[in-house]
Amino acid sequence: MTDPLFRTDAYLREAPATVTGLTPEGGILLDAALFYPTGGGQPGDSGTLSIAGRTWDIATTEKGAGDGEIILVPAPGGPALPAPGDTGLQRLDWARRHRLMRVHTALHLLSVVVPLPVTGGSIAKTKGRLDFDMPEAPEDKDALEHALNALIAADHPVSDTWITDAELAANAGLVKTMSVQPPVGAGRVRLVRIGAGEQPVDLQPCGGTHVARTGEIGPVTLGKVEKKGRQNRRLTVLLAD
Repeated sequence: MTDPLFRTDAYLREAPATVTGLTPEGGILLDAALFYPTGGGQPGDSGTLSIAGRTWDIATTEKGAGDGEIILVPAPGGPALPAPGDTGLQRLDWARRHRLMRVHTALHLLSVVVPLPVTGGSIAKTKGRLDFDMPEAPEDKDALEHALNALIAADHPVSDTWITDAELAANAGLVKTMSVQPPVGAGRVRLVRIGAGEQPVDLQPCGGTHVARTGEIGPVTLGKVEKKGRQNRRLTVLLAD
């Protein structure tokens, strides 16, 4: 199992690395990884891994077949792969990661201003989108954009907590996504909380990385509302910079 450093500190930009193995496809396994693996609509992190004067560009990061296994995928054309036991330094492409964090948190807020079941979603470094079970397009998209930016500007704190699988089952309303269910079976599930106090702005299961306060997102705009099937509408959030 790889120690997911991004889980305890999403702002950590570099960390020591010890190679624990290689995959048949040429992926690199570390004892602890800065890099978030693709999942939940959020793309895998990129960056570099440096060992004994050699540096690999990490193109993306994936989940492995093993429980909690994280695989760093080197870009083609790099040095020969390291050996298990080699030690070095991993560095995150922080500019890209932070933009993904901003978009991800903005999408959580979008699910607040549009309180409908979510049927799909994806995150990119300049924009993100959610698909909603929404038979009719919203009457006032500008009002939704204004409400979303008001939540962002309020600079709410973002934190996480953990509950048991049984607690999640007893609070099914926490799950907003219809297409992707939170991972259960490990005994506990991570919740991302936006806002403080007993009545948070948002509280839902999520394994991704987020900004520490909503003000970090900055102003956003909503793209055009797209019809995706008989009852689905897609809303896109675009970062201002």
